[in-house]
Amino acid sequence: MNNVQATINKLNTMRLVGMAHAFRTAIETGMHRNYSPDELMSHCSDAEWDERRNRRLKTFIHDARFKYSACMADIDLGLKRNLDKSTILRLSDCEWVMRNENVILTGPTGSGKSFIGSALGHQACFSDYRTGYYSCLKLFKSIKLYKAEGTWLKELKRIQKQKVIILDDLGIEPFDSLSRLALLEILEDRYNQGATIVVSQIPVIKWHEVIGDETIADAICDRLLHNSHRIELTGESVRKHYKKIVVKDEGYQLLESKEVDSKQPLE
Repeated sequence: MNNVQATINKLNTMRLVGMAHAFRTAIETGMHRNYSPDELMSHCSDAEWDERRNRRLKTFIHDARFKYSACMADIDLGLKRNLDKSTILRLSDCEWVMRNENVILTGPTGSGKSFIGSALGHQACFSDYRTGYYSCLKLFKSIKLYKAEGTWLKELKRIQKQKVIILDDLGIEPFDSLSRLALLEILEDRYNQGATIVVSQIPVIKWHEVIGDETIADAICDRLLHNSHRIELTGESVRKHYKKIVVKDEGYQLLESKEVDSKQPLE
């Protein structure tokens, strides 16, 4: 075994996979002749850094379990739904995460709330923040099981470790006593410690009514709305807009929507 292969084996044994791959490639392609020793080391170190960063990002996205595979560039700013471009650009730098601020996304069904929330979550992962997506319907049902099994505190600590959490469809189902208290516990632990994205069909002005208990509702709203960025979407369903699929085939375009369902010659 030559020295090159021995070095590669040692790097792989030490789990320096990116460095090992970069070193092997540099030797096999002859690029190492163009590098000084310190430049070759820098090249291999950069490769290892990128390899670990990509693995970490992949793990973050996998563990987050987003509803949509979305990124900020996928958000359609051309739709008329009261979505301000400057707000999206301001949120894309994730400084709001560093400052432990919240994002409140409200609007009618199909307005793209969950998609935007998932895109913000992906951006947080890209910025090296551990993120978790939770459907409130499933979360509150799971909490009842955790409490019955005596594992709720363990789950609460796991949620607390995530720098960003997305609470989707908040208030779509009336709160019971257990759900109210569980949500308050989650938000209490996160106050000034993490960022929360809330997605809801219910306007903020009606949250007290949906949550039910006025005292707990005050506590929940105070922790969510203080230092929050609010996006209130309007307009018709995005799904209805994108249902108008244009298919070009043999000089025709097929328009599929409730209003149009016919072949029309291309102009």
